[in-house]
Amino acid sequence: MTLESRLEGIRARIEAACRRSGRKPEDITIIAVTKYTTLEVAEEALAAGLTHIGENRWQDVKPKWEAIGDRAVWHFIGSLQTNKVKDVIGKFDYIHSVDRLALAEELEKKAAARELSVNVFLQVNVSGEESKHGMEPEELEEFVGRMGEFPHLRMAGLMTMAPYDADSEAARPVFRKLRELRDGINAKGLLPYEIKDLSMGMSGDFETAIEEGATYIRLGTVLVSG
Repeated sequence: MTLESRLEGIRARIEAACRRSGRKPEDITIIAVTKYTTLEVAEEALAAGLTHIGENRWQDVKPKWEAIGDRAVWHFIGSLQTNKVKDVIGKFDYIHSVDRLALAEELEKKAAARELSVNVFLQVNVSGEESKHGMEPEELEEFVGRMGEFPHLRMAGLMTMAPYDADSEAARPVFRKLRELRDGINAKGLLPYEIKDLSMGMSGDFETAIEEGATYIRLGTVLVSG
């Protein structure tokens, strides 16, 4: 089965999840996670109409990025060390893993030097798992309140990862909490603009994530191998 044929089934599942939750399929963006795959797979995703590409290591994505360039919208979805910011700045349109002030400071420094504006998601460890990256939910408001210190960073929204579980329903409280955190930020007017986006949901739980408000879903396995 080709990636394009698998995508047809995925889009049908997205549409069904949207119907259940009163949403529109066009409000959902699929990020094709091509980490651990080849340039050919990334090209296949582009040919199938998936223009948003997700990667988590510069050394792995470099040949893809050099070949594809601005034909794709690039998302950095992995944990980012401050000493690696220099590698990703200016190459990725979105960074999904801003989880500490030191990282925001380094991103701001490098973006300012190059006169760039960078879209960032603040990563929140909603599940509380020690194995997950992200700030604690209780830390989020203070962090958002300091975003004014980083004029070259634009907060696109919030990101989280749910626990790995065979039952996608186990992820629902995590996704719901992230939506509530976003809504709280907007209700309190913590930023001079409203944030809309929620980056949540992967191959095993994206339908549940959509039902709870996801706008970006990060799909890898289900695209590549069904």
